[in-house]
Amino acid sequence: MQPKSFTIALAGNPNSGKTTIFNNITGTRQKVGNWPGVTVEKKEGHVRKFGYDVKIIDLPGTYSLTPFSIEEIITRDYILDENPDVVVDIIDASNLERSLYLATQLRELDCKVLFALNMADLSRARGNKIDDDKLSELLAVPVVFTVGNKNEGIDTLLKAALDLADSSFKIPQKRRVKYSNDIEAAISELKSHIENKIVDTFPYNVRWTAIKLLEDDNIVKERVRQKAGASGGDILREAQELRKHLTGRFDDDPQIIMTDERYGFIAGIIKEVLTTSTKERVDISRKVDLVLTNRFLGFPIFIFFIWAIFQLTFTFGEYPKEWIGSGIHLLTGILNGVLPNSILKDLLLNGIIAGVGSVIIFLPNILILFFCIAIFEDTGYMSRAAFLMDKIMHLIGLHGKSFIPMLMGFGCNVPAIMASRTLESEKDRILTVLITPFMSCSAKLPVYIVLAGAFFGPRAGTVIFCIYLFGIILSIATGRFFRSTFLRGDDAPFVMELPPYRVPMMKSLLIHMWDRGKIFLKKMGGIILVGSIVVWVLSTFPRTIEFDSDYETETNKVNASYQAEISNADKITVQALEKQRATAILKISNAQKMEATEKSFLGSLGKLIAPVFAPIGVDWRGGVALLTGFVAKEIVVSTLGVLYSVEEEAESGALKQALLSSEMTPLSALSMMIFVLLYLPCLATIAVIRRETSLKWMMISIVYSTSIAWIMALFAYQGGKAIGLV
Repeated sequence: MQPKSFTIALAGNPNSGKTTIFNNITGTRQKVGNWPGVTVEKKEGHVRKFGYDVKIIDLPGTYSLTPFSIEEIITRDYILDENPDVVVDIIDASNLERSLYLATQLRELDCKVLFALNMADLSRARGNKIDDDKLSELLAVPVVFTVGNKNEGIDTLLKAALDLADSSFKIPQKRRVKYSNDIEAAISELKSHIENKIVDTFPYNVRWTAIKLLEDDNIVKERVRQKAGASGGDILREAQELRKHLTGRFDDDPQIIMTDERYGFIAGIIKEVLTTSTKERVDISRKVDLVLTNRFLGFPIFIFFIWAIFQLTFTFGEYPKEWIGSGIHLLTGILNGVLPNSILKDLLLNGIIAGVGSVIIFLPNILILFFCIAIFEDTGYMSRAAFLMDKIMHLIGLHGKSFIPMLMGFGCNVPAIMASRTLESEKDRILTVLITPFMSCSAKLPVYIVLAGAFFGPRAGTVIFCIYLFGIILSIATGRFFRSTFLRGDDAPFVMELPPYRVPMMKSLLIHMWDRGKIFLKKMGGIILVGSIVVWVLSTFPRTIEFDSDYETETNKVNASYQAEISNADKITVQALEKQRATAILKISNAQKMEATEKSFLGSLGKLIAPVFAPIGVDWRGGVALLTGFVAKEIVVSTLGVLYSVEEEAESGALKQALLSSEMTPLSALSMMIFVLLYLPCLATIAVIRRETSLKWMMISIVYSTSIAWIMALFAYQGGKAIGLV
């Protein structure tokens, strides 16, 4: 027999530990996508446990089901339209009163609900005692205690949810919010009116529909028009009359009155179920915040943390990077010995492996960066960073909440721009979208590592940190410019929530890291692979080239000159001479390849655009690499890997050596890094800017960012030359 299948939806406030519980239940058996029609991340996991096939849906974090934000709309619509078997409301037990507002709204939806009182240990540490039996009795829902970051109570929670899903439990019509007599009378009257007007079965709970119509919920009004047919207009007119009556009765909007009465209902529950100990206790989060959010110490500490991230990324990532590079070099050597000389061999070794291999070696650096960002998020420090940046963000007419998408941009600009949807003001959203691409995403990191590692040695980590910091500073300056010109307006009011600090779970950190790492790996098999092949084709053809030198004759001369010495030398000297001969022949071979590339289609394109990049110290090879970076910034490195192709192209460090032996200088490397930091975003980012704003703002972003990139790179290169830097 096939096991029964159930769908369980996880709902809850932001920072309630919902995603931690989701990760604990599903582990790596999850997939990440977008909700249909919107660009908000959707997480879905599948497990088989207790004899059931279970699909777990992680709904967006939200404080209520009033449809103001996209997260609230998605959560409510999913519960209403998809009808999950059970909705588990993850409640922050240390903030019970705030969390119960969403809980009461879920209770009004008349679905099977289970409460998970999460962070029970933190609640107890604060001197709180929650009577779970009384809470269950008052709201007629099962209640389970959990500690998500310690994996406590998770199996109990899942078992309780499955028992509820598989039971014939009838959703009680009592023990919900009871409003004042006037509002209850209006609900009852409108409920009867709906039942009389709608002949067919109405898909939603009628009482809930009446409440939403009295709250003037635009989405529910539209649903009533669709589902009620000709009777929809009568129902909406009746709802409007009752709203007028209630407004006159209370001298206030019915929605505000009903919200107040929900909080009154919650206050009554809190008195019944929550006991707070009078013993003195230490709130660790507040003590830590005295230092980390201190007006004098907070910002330097934040800057230090960011610097430490890039030092760790560069230093610790170097060892596994070398291992991967050595593995690719070994693979190249094996294939080089096995495969016969042909154009396919050239494509495989000098196109695919040289291109993809030169990028994939940076996977450890990318994973370390994502791991550090996950620590920021899971500990609660991300909100503190936004709080610290609030005053600085006000300089450009934004608030601290806009800094969270910018900080997310260190990982990838695409989800960072999507995260700007949580901002209430349209001007705030547009401005945040425009300045977020100045954050150095992980795709730019390989470019920095190659250039900084080659030309700045032990100072590479500090140089990369300065590049990231420069991006933040320039985004603030850009924001000030746009706010005083195209996007004038008052600052939107905002209160930053500072969740309690939590010890992050290693399992959760690794899942977050791997989720982002998979995106990087998928690029390797997709856009980077295709880009590498295209670059190889353009750099390899035409095949018939008239060389300036007779490289074959030069190679024969080297062989002949060393052969005479080798025949008369002892064994030790022979080995040294053989090595010298191989180096001399390799130098001639590289010169031949360089000339072939220069006279290829790609070389012709490079020479065509060379005058544009010459003032900023970037040669035609760098110009071509920057041009291909429009598709994806990682292709900049793979293009350089193909253009500077050497005999040991895939070996870790070979590209750095090729760059060092080229005409590039530390100053031109710095100029190129600045240009990569600022110039037009990748194709995926441009597409999401178009989707989140408009064609006009997309074009402004492209033109402005590329112009600023060239000007800043010019200033760095020419200014450096003027003061004698090389």
